Amino acid sequence: MSRVYNFSAGPAVLPEEVLKEAADEMLDYKGSGMSVMEMSHRSKVYDEIIKDAEKDLRDLMNIPDNYKVLFLQGGASQQFAAVPMNLMKNKKAGYIITGQWAKKAFQEAKLYGEAVELASSADETFSYIPDCSNLDIADDLDYVYICENNTIYGTKYKTLPDTKGKLLVSDVSSCFLSEPVDVTKYGVIYGGVQKNIGPAGVVIVIVREDLISDDVLPGTPTMLKWKTQADNDSLYNTPPCYGIYICGKVFKWLKKMGGLEAMKKHNEEKAKILYDYLDESSLFKGTVRKEDRSLMNVPFVTGNEELDAKFVKEATAAGFVNLKGHRTVGGMRASIYNAMPKEGVEKLVEFMKKFEEENK
Repeated sequence: MSRVYNFSAGPAVLPEEVLKEAADEMLDYKGSGMSVMEMSHRSKVYDEIIKDAEKDLRDLMNIPDNYKVLFLQGGASQQFAAVPMNLMKNKKAGYIITGQWAKKAFQEAKLYGEAVELASSADETFSYIPDCSNLDIADDLDYVYICENNTIYGTKYKTLPDTKGKLLVSDVSSCFLSEPVDVTKYGVIYGGVQKNIGPAGVVIVIVREDLISDDVLPGTPTMLKWKTQADNDSLYNTPPCYGIYICGKVFKWLKKMGGLEAMKKHNEEKAKILYDYLDESSLFKGTVRKEDRSLMNVPFVTGNEELDAKFVKEATAAGFVNLKGHRTVGGMRASIYNAMPKEGVEKLVEFMKKFEEENK
């Protein structure tokens, strides 16, 4: 069976080169006589793997020395609780609601203090990013929270909100390492890795050192204190060793590809192919306001549910898999993360053109 073009939103496509390398090392990692899956996280060999991964990530993102990099478990969703637990000193935080994950984080924060909705795009099914240039930000807000790229709805912040000096916390799960970022603009930037970086099970949290302390909300579990994890270099307990090992390989692959500037260019080219076709097609149309379109997740519809279902079925049979939109919105969605080759998008568009001809 040859490999399909996998447009899944996550767990998602990984670079073939990385998978082959991991396969080669599966039974014997660098002469250790065992798999990374089997080795102790306290061993010298594994210590090199995790330190190397952190070093490469710091290089790729230009992470300043006063930010800690944590490789944790629980996915991005566990950070919905960890963020308020570690940061809600005044028990008050602002949330910008641009989709399901921002909404879930907002609901979770309400368990720990007052969560204020600063802006929302719920009025138009999250098909745009609200204007965040002059938000009503109270003096006593602990932080402002965003989900930077909205996987389900296919929107992306092109300009970060003006937080009026307040700490910015961003969930970047589905745009992680897809383009350069200025880490210094954030207090905390974090994301699950299963979209652009590795297998599900790891969340990477990049947090400014002055935000890491024992001064957390009462009742915060030891494991959810960033200080616990930072003091122990992400090895407080057994980390998701194999997942981190694959992330490390992807970091090396990204560096080899030319880093984040090169990835941004590659991602813009890929997205343009699909968006240009959607803009001229008489059958398919994109669902997001043009200026807020994501380079990673591209939702589209025909306007007819039966035709949508037919398209997904025929696309799957033709080797274009996981194109069904999220159950909350229906339609289709093509996730075209870093590891999706340009050829995959070109072939998808060819297939869509053919489908359009046959279903006029």
